Amino acid sequence: MRQTVAAMVLACLMAGAASCVFGAGPPFPLMQAVPLPGDAVSFQRDGVEVAGLRFNASQRRPFVFPIVGPSGRHLTRMGHPHDPEGHRHHNSVWISHNDVNGISFWADGGAGRIVHRQILRLEDGEEAAFVSRNAWENGEGKVIVDEQRRVAVRGMPGGESLLTVDIEFRASHGEVTFGPTAFGLIGVRMAKTIGVRDGGGTIKNSGGGINEAGTFRLPARWVDYSGPVKADCAEGIALMDHPSNPGHPTAFHTRDDGWMGACLSKDTPVSIASGGTLRLRYALYAHGGPCDPAKIETQWRAFAESALPSLGKE
Repeated sequence: MRQTVAAMVLACLMAGAASCVFGAGPPFPLMQAVPLPGDAVSFQRDGVEVAGLRFNASQRRPFVFPIVGPSGRHLTRMGHPHDPEGHRHHNSVWISHNDVNGISFWADGGAGRIVHRQILRLEDGEEAAFVSRNAWENGEGKVIVDEQRRVAVRGMPGGESLLTVDIEFRASHGEVTFGPTAFGLIGVRMAKTIGVRDGGGTIKNSGGGINEAGTFRLPARWVDYSGPVKADCAEGIALMDHPSNPGHPTAFHTRDDGWMGACLSKDTPVSIASGGTLRLRYALYAHGGPCDPAKIETQWRAFAESALPSLGKE
């Protein structure tokens, strides 16, 4: 047997190993969710990281870092470039909310914590995914609302990618109300060079608005933030709201300093009756080049028409 395997390896080397198949089996997955030490997952395309997820229970919330653009540069960052202490909660891409039954889960100084409880499954294939169970706890460890979350990354042509976030909240411990606020449910802190002020980037939304003045807290299907990632290259992220989300098209909170977020309950509370559920879906399209509204609209429509995935155990 050793001679047979050695002969196969030699044949692979001579033929160019990419053409070799060691026995019959399932197709090799394009996308993989690779667990890492320290409670993290690397979403990889052909062994190269496209995005990462951090979910250590010592943190105040799980978050995505980084999102990598087609050039290999990071499109997001940790913290505000001019206020790293006051905006420590700007964790690249994160889920949180400033008022859940009167408790703030938004800033690090708030009482609330979103605690990772369990990995439900990891998925490899055309897209890589991480499905988990989280608990939104008050400052005394009491659970306010239970959450199941699926974070998935799909590889696209040209090194682009689509990251989707599916959430189901369950009010297992009594009625839950997400109060009126522009802070939550999903936030994105862009790389410094992509910011309008710091790097000459541009914000655009589905309604034709430009930069903070034309997009701030206005309803849209999507908002795109694009700018330079190196001297001769621009890339960006389009944050998309799914039409099944409450209040769609939702208001987006945008800033020229490199921040954008999709609001769940800017002016009107969103409540879940005791024992009830709330399903939400968002997407982040990491693309090459500056914003092309027609291209992003096409991607949004594909996202809007896609089937909702399972969030339970399999």
